Amino acid sequence: MTPIYIDYLNALDIEALALTNTEILVAIETSLAAQGNGETVIEPRVHLEPDAAFRGHFNVLRGYVAPLDLAGVKIVGDFVDNYRLNYPSEFGVLTLFDPRTGAPRAILDATVITDMRTGAITALGAKYLARKNSKVLGHIGARGTAYWNVRLLDQLYNFDEIRVHSRRPESRDAFAAKLSHDLGKQIVVTDSWRACVEGADIIVEATRLPEPQPLLKTEWIKKGAFVVPYGTMSAVELSLTDIMDKLVVDDWGQCKAGKFGALRAHVEAKKLSETTLHAELGQIVAGKKTGREHDGETILFWHRGLSLSDIALGHAFLEKARAAQIGQRLRFA
Repeated sequence: MTPIYIDYLNALDIEALALTNTEILVAIETSLAAQGNGETVIEPRVHLEPDAAFRGHFNVLRGYVAPLDLAGVKIVGDFVDNYRLNYPSEFGVLTLFDPRTGAPRAILDATVITDMRTGAITALGAKYLARKNSKVLGHIGARGTAYWNVRLLDQLYNFDEIRVHSRRPESRDAFAAKLSHDLGKQIVVTDSWRACVEGADIIVEATRLPEPQPLLKTEWIKKGAFVVPYGTMSAVELSLTDIMDKLVVDDWGQCKAGKFGALRAHVEAKKLSETTLHAELGQIVAGKKTGREHDGETILFWHRGLSLSDIALGHAFLEKARAAQIGQRLRFA
């Protein structure tokens, strides 16, 4: 048998490769177009909850992206109390395979990949669904994905004002300081949800609630806004979908099933259904469905996370690593 090798990129390799904002967005947008064109397979995510006392769970995401000639499986742990250990809330490992033989091709640290691809989906949702003249961002939550939400959104919109809020003052202050340093602009730290989101053009809710709680009030959302709620536990009111002109998701198969997600109650109440759903984002990117059609539309985008995004970003890292001769090759067989 011909020897089989696995490309291995650890967390230090991922950091050294330093994908640019543009490289991240291009990789994810390409995978969304593939999804919209029917060139992918997405298997419903599954969960493992080891013990309720641990206040966390594992997500297992699986997919195939034909244009990249890759299948992939990512396992990511999501644990509320990791900050107490100075850990990120999520740790992840991405494995990539030959889709024709099943031979393994690569293993990558996916902790930062998860954050990056989540931020890229948020930003690309805004690219197609937010007003082009959006100038005020209100962001709730300061966990790992939050940084890439704001960084990549600002890459596209260059906001006049960025407001942030999270439950713990030390968390939101540190988050704002990092953003201010990296983006080179002032960040407004707010002491309430309302001060953060009321009147904002783009609103992102990325909280870490231990249980559902309707903290984001529908009445605070202005007409024409773009709203992205994606916390594991819902932080929005059931009435939120009532004011929306379009409801968009990343993958309806994942959004309509499972026990977690910001709009789980809305699915159960049939407020979000095959009838009320406007499109998946990939369909819009591929030109199969319309995005924003005028400034007066109020639009909601709910994303649960795509295995396709992990695979696409993993592929981008591997290509750059090979060119830069970063990483290791491990003999598998």
